[in-house]
Amino acid sequence: MKLADVFGFLSLAEIVGYVGNVVVIVTYSMRTMIPLRMLGMCSNAIFLFYSWLLGLVPLMILQCVLLPLNGYRLYQMLRLTKQVQSAAEGDGSMSWLKPFMSKRGCRAGEVLFRKGEMAEEMFFTVSGRYHLLESGIELATGQVVGELGLLAPDQHRTQTLRCDEAGEMLVISYSDVKQLYYQNPEFGFFFLRLATGRLFQNLRDLEGQLAAREELPEEMPAPGIA
Repeated sequence: MKLADVFGFLSLAEIVGYVGNVVVIVTYSMRTMIPLRMLGMCSNAIFLFYSWLLGLVPLMILQCVLLPLNGYRLYQMLRLTKQVQSAAEGDGSMSWLKPFMSKRGCRAGEVLFRKGEMAEEMFFTVSGRYHLLESGIELATGQVVGELGLLAPDQHRTQTLRCDEAGEMLVISYSDVKQLYYQNPEFGFFFLRLATGRLFQNLRDLEGQLAAREELPEEMPAPGIA
């Protein structure tokens, strides 16, 4: 039997339905989120046409909801990747993470994490004053802290963070950051590039401080006893 004879027994709606099934199977085989969303939109469009051919109103309503939803999530992921890429090539800001973070109030004197503790989340300062005790660094608003623990081999804190003046922070768990990475490896690449760039900047600052100390004149030796 020829292929044309096989398709001759199928209606247009049946052909569209079978094509939609194939697209759905391919969609669920995707390992990353962007191609999954794109194929998801294709399957939504196909089944929307299929439901229109057969007059299946409930299925048509479902696809009318899923199609723009998949489109919006695809736009979010593409925008996130673009923002991370721009940050990695620009000033190193991590403000693009704010939509994925939750709010947390901080009291004056509260210790947000201690040196040696297991690192599980990173912070973005919104208001208040914060102090890294071991290095003496004062954090201004709009700064990210705690992100390097994600890359540390033992994932332990290297400093203690204390709130000196009550304010608000945004928080995101490492598990959520990892989920963003798994959804879009391109995001993961630029995040690693950005985080390691901040690490290298910290090393350069430390080298500058050591060089400045070496340039200080040596202390005069104490006079001997005559």
